[in-house]
Amino acid sequence: MSDRSLRGMRLGAQSLESEAGVEPAARQRVEYRTEDGEQVFVTFSVEADVPATWTSKTGKEAFLVSGEKPAETEGKPVRTHWDMLRERRSLEELEETYKIQLNKLRASRGEDVDA
Repeated sequence: MSDRSLRGMRLGAQSLESEAGVEPAARQRVEYRTEDGEQVFVTFSVEADVPATWTSKTGKEAFLVSGEKPAETEGKPVRTHWDMLRERRSLEELEETYKIQLNKLRASRGEDVDA
């Protein structure tokens, strides 16, 4: 056993597969441009659906150069927490609840509680 040595490989550094005969998937390079002229190039598969907008690295919205600007859709307005609360309670009920909770807080701190 001393006349033979066992050889190993480095962990994760090398693959036993060769790249012979492997062809990468067909790709397309798509250009987007922001309102201020910043160019963004993104590579997609030829089979992929190309979105009309893309967010650049700077956080700006970029539009497809060869396409049209997407139409603004008039959707439902965003309902905030306050809007949903106002659907369930009147201002008088909210004022009363506020006073009760404020009195509880003051009592827990040992402060004078107004009735």
